[in-house]
Amino acid sequence: MNNPAIGLTFDNSYRRLPSRFYAELPPRPVTAPRLVALNEPLAAALGVDVSDRDRLAEVFAGNRLPDGAEPVSVAYAGHQFGNFVPQLGDGRACLLGEVLDRAGERFDVVLKGSGPTPFSRNGDGRAALGPVLREYIVSEAMHRLNMPTTRALAAVTTGEPVYREEMLPGAVLVRIAASHIRVGTFEYFAARGDTEAVRTLADHVIARHYPALASDKEPYLALLRAVVERQAALVAQWLAVGFIHGVMNTDNTTLSGETIDYGPCAFMDEYHPATVFSSIDLNGRYAYANQPRIAQWNLARLAETLLPLIAEKSEDAIAPATQEIQAFDAQFNAQWTRRLYGKLGLFTPKPDDAVLVEQLLDAMQTAKADFTSTFRRLSELTTREATVGELFGDE
Repeated sequence: MNNPAIGLTFDNSYRRLPSRFYAELPPRPVTAPRLVALNEPLAAALGVDVSDRDRLAEVFAGNRLPDGAEPVSVAYAGHQFGNFVPQLGDGRACLLGEVLDRAGERFDVVLKGSGPTPFSRNGDGRAALGPVLREYIVSEAMHRLNMPTTRALAAVTTGEPVYREEMLPGAVLVRIAASHIRVGTFEYFAARGDTEAVRTLADHVIARHYPALASDKEPYLALLRAVVERQAALVAQWLAVGFIHGVMNTDNTTLSGETIDYGPCAFMDEYHPATVFSSIDLNGRYAYANQPRIAQWNLARLAETLLPLIAEKSEDAIAPATQEIQAFDAQFNAQWTRRLYGKLGLFTPKPDDAVLVEQLLDAMQTAKADFTSTFRRLSELTTREATVGELFGDE
């Protein structure tokens, strides 16, 4: 497996962490890679040489490693639908390494669907073309909506089938992210009583995502505060566009504040706060209106892992950590109010605005109005003669 140059400049800081953070493993080659989608604007920003599409297909399928790549599968745990799983990890993903874009910003390059790993839990480590294309499209849609999100650089078919309920064409997604460090990454080490690893990971996150906190007198409490702020803003942005994340597990809650994992997910059509978009979410844990509460719950799990770092005695850390978690409510409400009121053109707050917004949402729910179209029609009321009834599909 030779090493082609494709223009990426690797600097793999996660690979320099202790070996228990990951498993060294190259992607497994495929039979007949073919590039079916390439995000050329993102490729240009990263400095990718796109002149040889066949070479890119070989690299993005995992058949050839680019210069500087040091592939690993990352270890993490997670609460899935509220139940703790002590070891999850990259079951079908390979972190090729980290690249610096033309602006000097650092990004992970991950191959999703690159074959089995030590974390596969008897899975085949592969991905089907349909889900790969869905993640490509939805993640780029989120990016265009100015949403903090992982992005898709490319999609490659493998020439090999994958077997789910039926035989499907296989594919690999090339995912770009500020990082893939999750609340579940912290939980992985905390569950093992490995406080040294939790500290190492926290220091790495501060250096990578929150460098200004390194000089804070309480850096780990400040880290928790910063992550709470980013997650509160992120979930408010989700709700403002009607987005429903189907699997808001702690292993899908990033320290960078990006949206990750576009498996079960959707933009809501008919407005209803209890809307769910996951066939396995039978109790509505991750319903649209529950997303703020779940984000806060996930952040509380992060806080638990950081207690030994916040104070020498964990009991002394509980009160300040709890205060940061409780601050989520006010931060989310401020972000959500600003975004929703902005959609309604309420730029000068008035005492009865909240009542007006509540009445609108109630009317949308009763009329089964489309979430996005309602706000679109509302904007048209200012530019042409129309009736309020049109907001709810009435002629």
